[in-house]
Amino acid sequence: MYRCSSRIPELLAELIEAFTVHIELEKGLSSNSVSGYFSDLEQCAGFLKSLGVVDWTSVRSEHISLWISSLSGDDYAVASLARKLTSLRLMARFLVRENIRNDDFSELLSGPKMTRRIPQTLNVEEVERLLNAPDLNTPYGLRDKAMLELFYSSGLRVTELATLELHQLDLENGYLRVFGKGSKERLVPIGSKAAESIQAYLDSGRSFFVKAHTGSDLFLSERGKAISRKMLWVIIKRCALVAGIEKPVKPHLLRHSFATHLLSGGADLRAIQEMLGHADISTTQIYTAVEEKRLIEQHDQYHPRNRLE
Repeated sequence: MYRCSSRIPELLAELIEAFTVHIELEKGLSSNSVSGYFSDLEQCAGFLKSLGVVDWTSVRSEHISLWISSLSGDDYAVASLARKLTSLRLMARFLVRENIRNDDFSELLSGPKMTRRIPQTLNVEEVERLLNAPDLNTPYGLRDKAMLELFYSSGLRVTELATLELHQLDLENGYLRVFGKGSKERLVPIGSKAAESIQAYLDSGRSFFVKAHTGSDLFLSERGKAISRKMLWVIIKRCALVAGIEKPVKPHLLRHSFATHLLSGGADLRAIQEMLGHADISTTQIYTAVEEKRLIEQHDQYHPRNRLE
């Protein structure tokens, strides 16, 4: 249960908490999404208090515009500001739905202009070096190898990988069942190399991490609990260092590489969308820009007319 700070006016806090329960239990949003929306609304409520606004029925669109403008100079990324605005739009609709307000105060709001950056990826040779970095003579190496192989083979989100449980795997048929954003279920192919690495970890590595309290989590930490997102980041960074990769390697880079390499190999964009769990095809289309950029670079480098220059 999320509770607002005591510094937030009571009438603002009560409805933020009610909204949080609504999106968590009725809408089934992930804990990360719920936590993000809650933080945004609590931050906004603190700003509204400074304006003398102490309940949601008094909020106007200009109040929210002032709040977003106040954040623009605080080094927030455009995507972060856009998410904060989304939080307020969802809250406004909730208030109308609950008959607390007759109007949607967010209707006239316009968000910051989004410029979608082309995601950085690893090339196939770099991925190969990264996957071969773990030492397979240790339980840690078997675990890390299985995680990296599965990450690249499936394109899972970091949270999806960290929270995988044994019952979600079907190694025999080569797929896993994932519960992604909004608790939406999807089937994701595993790939033979990833399946082999996972089986090796299950046979000879996982038991090393098991403790009395260990549950059904697939990838375990030293404490016998599910491995954390933070630890995943540390492992991937360490393996990148061993592999001699100079790019800043973060977990999401493997998801980007997975999608881009599939597209380069001729996979259908709709199939990639389904595997990534994107609700909208436009989100997946960013990877076509990566492929276009790669082709242009190849042309610039290898076409004889370009070399003459």
